Amino acid sequence: MTGDLKERVRELRATGRSPKEIARALGVKPSVVAPLVREIAAEAVTGGGPALVGSWISTGWSTGLSIDPSYGWTDEAAGEPDTGGLVSVLVARRHGYDRVSVCGYLADVYCLGVKVTHGPEIMDERGMRQFRDFFFSDYSGYQEAPIELARQIVYGSEEYAEGLGFESFEDFELTKGHLGDLEGPTAITFGRDGRPFYVPSPQDDQNMVHRQLRRAVGDAFDYVEIDTADDA
Repeated sequence: MTGDLKERVRELRATGRSPKEIARALGVKPSVVAPLVREIAAEAVTGGGPALVGSWISTGWSTGLSIDPSYGWTDEAAGEPDTGGLVSVLVARRHGYDRVSVCGYLADVYCLGVKVTHGPEIMDERGMRQFRDFFFSDYSGYQEAPIELARQIVYGSEEYAEGLGFESFEDFELTKGHLGDLEGPTAITFGRDGRPFYVPSPQDDQNMVHRQLRRAVGDAFDYVEIDTADDA
């Protein structure tokens, strides 16, 4: 798989190996490795920080969203059961010679924006791979994502929520550096089918969220009804 090959090239490049040495180590032609090395170098330049090790997104991320097709982004689980608009994003950047710094984001792309962040946490690359599997364990899977897609999901959902009158998650500022700056307009229309859709979680003040949505959009929103009454 191209994504797996790119990650292995990234890991070997970080140790200082040349494209020819990487090709020999992986048993592929230099012509296969060269464009991947160029892509990795470009990510490091445009990332606005330490070199990007990788970025990943939960599969099924596009459910309910409208995406500009010209970007060529794909969803490996498009059409699978709805996750309620919850999309997880993980970004790892180089931290010294043999360590990586990892940040994770949970974004409600239908309504409330960034709900939880994790990190930054420093670990080795083996630990990163183990953590990545755990981080996405509530989903059917995950896929490698262009860093711009990761940025648009996180920043775009946050902007959408702020437009509805909801405040940013308090720790979001601590993890923005892993994403880098958002470049240009968003290619994603947030909300489920372009309309706010609220799925409560246990920590939410549901009445407050409903009141704010009515202030922002009147009755032009949808929601899941959850009974929070104590069991008899």
